[in-house]
Amino acid sequence: MRHRSLPLKGGGSGWGSSYARGRRTRPMLSLGQPDSLGQGRMKDILDKLEKRRAQARDGGGKARIEAQHGKGKLTARERIELLLDKGSFEEFDMFVEHRSAEFGMEKTKIPGDGVVTGWGTVNGRTVYLFSKDFTVFGGSLSETHAQKITKVQDMAMRARAPIVGLFDAGGARIQEGVAALGGYGEVFKRNVIASGVIPQISVIMGPCAGGDVYSPAMTDFIFMVRDTSYMFVTGPDVVKTVTNEVVTAEELGGASVHTTKSGVADGAFENDVECLLQMRRLIDFLPANNASGAPDWPTQDDADREDKSLDTLVPENPNKPYDIKELILKVADEADFFEISAAYAKNMVTGFGRIAGRTTGFVANQPMVLAGVLDSDASRKAARFVRFCDAFNIPIVTFVDVPGFLPGTAQEYGGLIKHGAKLLFAYSQATVPLVTVITRKAFGGAYDVMASKHIGGDLNYAWPTAQIAVMGAKGAVEIIFRADIGDKAKIAARTKEYEDRFLSPFVAAERGYIDDVIMPHQTRRRIARALAMLRGKKVEMPWRKHDNLPV
Repeated sequence: MRHRSLPLKGGGSGWGSSYARGRRTRPMLSLGQPDSLGQGRMKDILDKLEKRRAQARDGGGKARIEAQHGKGKLTARERIELLLDKGSFEEFDMFVEHRSAEFGMEKTKIPGDGVVTGWGTVNGRTVYLFSKDFTVFGGSLSETHAQKITKVQDMAMRARAPIVGLFDAGGARIQEGVAALGGYGEVFKRNVIASGVIPQISVIMGPCAGGDVYSPAMTDFIFMVRDTSYMFVTGPDVVKTVTNEVVTAEELGGASVHTTKSGVADGAFENDVECLLQMRRLIDFLPANNASGAPDWPTQDDADREDKSLDTLVPENPNKPYDIKELILKVADEADFFEISAAYAKNMVTGFGRIAGRTTGFVANQPMVLAGVLDSDASRKAARFVRFCDAFNIPIVTFVDVPGFLPGTAQEYGGLIKHGAKLLFAYSQATVPLVTVITRKAFGGAYDVMASKHIGGDLNYAWPTAQIAVMGAKGAVEIIFRADIGDKAKIAARTKEYEDRFLSPFVAAERGYIDDVIMPHQTRRRIARALAMLRGKKVEMPWRKHDNLPV
């Protein structure tokens, strides 16, 4: 429909004609008509923006990027591209620069200030991250560098999503003095606040020294890259000056040290690419936060699947070892198991798998190493893993084959009592579903500590091969019948009597300490049904400000 102009005073036929007669003006542009002058100005603005973006993306420049590649390392941005889903990265604070004017620093400013921050997705799930850029001031932490990290930490907490830190830096920026130290403190405080609320993962992909080491130390997991990463509070030069000890960076804090001796790192990988791909795999196992629950993934592996080979997994000789990881792999969905701290305290196995599509934590004694005995390192390793699972509502399956605690002065002097108590404390405090399966030995106090019914186990099963007692038959008989030690026939008879009476699962089952003695080949089915039944488990704990863990 055509609209006529409304008549105006003065006899004009409409607003347009009256306005045009009153003054000579440039013709009005209709919507969508190009303005060549404005378009050219906008193009200049966009070109300048792209140049500034390109400058920020270049970091310390091509020469330093080539030097980074020459060391077998990826750049901060290349690492982000590998970790996150393609095209999902959204960067924050690309143009931030330091504000220092000390020691000529005002003459050298690089956009980003040595750290790349933002968020993206891993298999569609939101993840926040920061990646330190060694090509810019050696990745050293300044006041503004720290502010970029704390901003993304705060955003991760508000969104209740995991945060990943990729470390490749030389510590605090010396030119900024206490301002850099203050920045560290702000980062550390947020690590503590986020603990148990959102998963925090640290990946050491180069040097990580001085104050830089304490942020990873307070996160949930630390992973390293072999031969190119190291962690230490004080470097080799300081060590030599103070103690006169000559040591290399690798010997002092390399991946081999922290994954096998100190237990600081939870794993190490051959190169940046493998490491980042494994981090994607780990994130798939983890919940977004402490309220979202363990993630569920579709699986084609039948929860009722049986495995007849498990019936012969435990050798007839009670002193012969077997690999407990075989049991874990045969129980978990599609034999998919992400082991945590595989090279440290090998007599204890910890890691994530899935049962009926849902993430499950596995804790198991390893008979292949020290007969699966509990020592200080194994107790600490398992305790920390149990506490993580409990904090994030991940159910725990425990496989028990433990002859007791490791005796000796080295263990006692090293605080075995306190370290063993950590595991006892962790299981006793856990409110997530706890399913325990005793495959063979469960002797002494170690029986209690390994998620027994007495400290909170929800469903405790045993295989027919289980032996639950205060100690092994030989030791028990030599104590009870000390007077008959010289008579081999009597001792043999007494040993047989003790084995028949106590070294079976049925004494514990008679008292209700074992809920059922199950067929080994049905282990997966029984665990799957138990976890399904316990999915709605609720436990009320008395109010307290916080516990007093025996650290």
